[in-house]
Amino acid sequence: MSPLLNPEELRDKVFSEGWSEPLGGTAEVREPATGEPLARVGFASAADVRAAAGRAAAAQPAWGAAHPAERAAVLRRAARVLEEAREEVARWLIREGGGTRGKAEYEVGAVIDEFWAAAALPERPGGHLLPSEPGRASVGRRVPLGVVGVISPWNVPLLLGMRAAAPALALGNAVVLKPDPHTPVSGGWAAARIFEEAGLPPGVLHVLPGGAEAGSALVEDPDVAMIAFTGSTAVGRRVGETAGRLLKRASLELGGNNALIVLDDADLDAAASAGAWASFFHSGQICMTAGRHIVLESVAERYVERLVERAGKLRVGDPWREDVDLGPLISGAQLERVQRIVGESVAAGAVVRTGAAHEDLCYRPTVLTGVTREMPAFREEIFGPVAPVVVVADEEEAVAVANDTEYGLSAAVQTGSAERGLAVAGRLRTGLVHVNDQTINDEAHIPFGGRGASGNGSRHGSENNWDEFTQWQWLTVRGAARPFPF
Repeated sequence: MSPLLNPEELRDKVFSEGWSEPLGGTAEVREPATGEPLARVGFASAADVRAAAGRAAAAQPAWGAAHPAERAAVLRRAARVLEEAREEVARWLIREGGGTRGKAEYEVGAVIDEFWAAAALPERPGGHLLPSEPGRASVGRRVPLGVVGVISPWNVPLLLGMRAAAPALALGNAVVLKPDPHTPVSGGWAAARIFEEAGLPPGVLHVLPGGAEAGSALVEDPDVAMIAFTGSTAVGRRVGETAGRLLKRASLELGGNNALIVLDDADLDAAASAGAWASFFHSGQICMTAGRHIVLESVAERYVERLVERAGKLRVGDPWREDVDLGPLISGAQLERVQRIVGESVAAGAVVRTGAAHEDLCYRPTVLTGVTREMPAFREEIFGPVAPVVVVADEEEAVAVANDTEYGLSAAVQTGSAERGLAVAGRLRTGLVHVNDQTINDEAHIPFGGRGASGNGSRHGSENNWDEFTQWQWLTVRGAARPFPF
């Protein structure tokens, strides 16, 4: 198979009814591990977004009216295209996003799952036969929204873009995708090329890398009926405010400050393994990362010793050229954020048990003890490989501390009793909760979404996508017109 992604052929281009040069100029993509340039991509302006949204609106009715089997077939072909290009796409995920090979391979596999799950949607029942008066058929049916704008992040770029775009397309919508400027190849070009090869009709999908100008234009565009945004809570609030003012739908998947609770009957070796994975995977740059380890006092020091030991053994470096467990942070700005939160927390009394050091953008896995509720390491989403440990007296305090946050995405409970774990889980204010597991879990068919500052309760995944990407229409039909009293 010829390469799916050719940087020279696609240089300086965006995808909008074919590959073309945008009005917004170009941007260079650099490898975070080395600073080496990888590609040059087109950068969309507000005018580019306006034009693409108009083209998408023009193409959508025919796509929405296409036979469900045709739409399903495109999604199945997309899965096969990505399967064939698995190694190539993984390579871009590693080099462009700084993730390890294991993370990249997982992401590619998860996107393939998303395509297959989306392919099952078009041929499912799309409505209800409703009771009505004699002589009139009455149906409640699901119809496409129209044009869905998708704004995706850099940390899991292809998966978090396709988690919205794939079901939206399957259900008859057109999509305008704006990938993050850090990952426009693996999060943007890859999606465009996959669907181009899969035979998606022209104009149904547009891929426009860009910055804040393009994002704002997409949210405000009158042809865009819905915005599916994944990113920070601060930006998500602005997206939600704008969408609300314009009376358009918004699906907001935002940040997290997730708790991993370790009870006094937990298997501490297993708990420390789960805790290390939950805090350090992808250098902590996951919305479901465990940002607070809440540990009962009677087992706290033994847990910390095990967590520190695991953190100290992890290899950090260039994931493309070295065999490492953690790659670099995505940018200098992200490194400064992690350093600030750790530094301010240490100044307030937290203790560094390991880590808190870096070489270039590669930050060592860090364990902090003595963390209190007032410290930045407790309050803020760190988005780095830092495990703040909070010691509590008992189970009651553990639940109270876990819920002491504006976020509500994921949580985990480590315990020797499934019944005890279920009881604690039932008291946690999160959209996702896992007993004797860790906080980073996702599957294509599950209802995924957060509460509070973690999102507006949207629910991606399998059947839930019908609620996200379609709207109800009541349709009645009579065989012949009849007179009315007037």
